[in-house]
Amino acid sequence: MLQVQQIETGYGKKQVLFGLSLEVRPGETVAIIGPNGSGKSTLLKAICGLTQPWKGEIRFAGSLLNGSTPAANVRRGITFAPQGNRVFADLSVLENLEIGGCHLAKKELRGRIEQVMAMFPVLRQRPRQAAGKLSGGEQQMVALARALIPRPRLLMLDELSLGLSPGLVKSVFAKIRAVNREGGVSILIVEQKVREVLEIADWVYSLKLGRVFFEGVPDDLRQDPARIKQLFL
Repeated sequence: MLQVQQIETGYGKKQVLFGLSLEVRPGETVAIIGPNGSGKSTLLKAICGLTQPWKGEIRFAGSLLNGSTPAANVRRGITFAPQGNRVFADLSVLENLEIGGCHLAKKELRGRIEQVMAMFPVLRQRPRQAAGKLSGGEQQMVALARALIPRPRLLMLDELSLGLSPGLVKSVFAKIRAVNREGGVSILIVEQKVREVLEIADWVYSLKLGRVFFEGVPDDLRQDPARIKQLFL
């Protein structure tokens, strides 16, 4: 479904990714782990169109994404929940979800909001509440729900567990698993909660200094804590 082939990119004159390649097959959950500054978020930005590759190719379902815009990629079936402030704090929960489907026809958008709210009952209880007034875990649910509105084929998540308590992390990861297993959505997830993300992933890449340092099945790492530690040194 997704093929990243030998891409190089960065910001200004600073190069961040160096000949990086990976792939995501239909229905897979693929985890990206690694230390801060290894290029994980930059990779997701390059795939969704926020940053353009300097070299190499990014293909989705056979189509070349180089030069494509984020809006065009959403229409192709790629959505992205970025790291950091993920909700429009002054807008209501409902308005946040409507932004996620701004390119959909009104009838289709209403139907998608109903379907997504059924997955996140806590949001159905407070559609008119300002998103910024929700708890951290609830805001993460809004961000995840908004990314699902366009009915993506590939959902990309960047540190969705950031700042959450262990109990909320478990809840968020359960939702991600359900989206993948029940909805058939392929997922590419950047995550620092290594043990938790290895529980839901089918394949894992570890980045270091903008390159793939390790790739393999999660069991290879779950059974080798020393190897996990090495990947983050």
